[in-house]
Amino acid sequence: QVQVVETGGGLVQPGGSLRLSCASSGSISSINAMGWYRQAPGKQRELVAVIDSGGSSAYVDSVKGRFTILRDFPKNMVYLQKTSLKPEDTAVYYCNARVITGWGVAESYWGQGTQVTVSS
Repeated sequence: QVQVVETGGGLVQPGGSLRLSCASSGSISSINAMGWYRQAPGKQRELVAVIDSGGSSAYVDSVKGRFTILRDFPKNMVYLQKTSLKPEDTAVYYCNARVITGWGVAESYWGQGTQVTVSS
């Protein structure tokens, strides 16, 4: 009933830029927050950036100044603009949507992930 789909991943050179998009859909009454997580090989999944319904955002220290999270909650979407990419940014990026569902409960939903590879 609630779906989350990421797009925009791929191969990019170090120093390059990329924009990830995340679309949530289905039985959603409102969005509390949407965020991006990533998981690199051999590492735990970590929060990259999150933005809430009030527009407040937060980032992991390693991406501050390079990544920007943007929201368009009327469209149930969130974006991650990524610049000055480093090989260390290589990971599977997952979108998470924390929503009030159409049946009135707060739940989180995950996308399937999109691979970002930063390499020359």
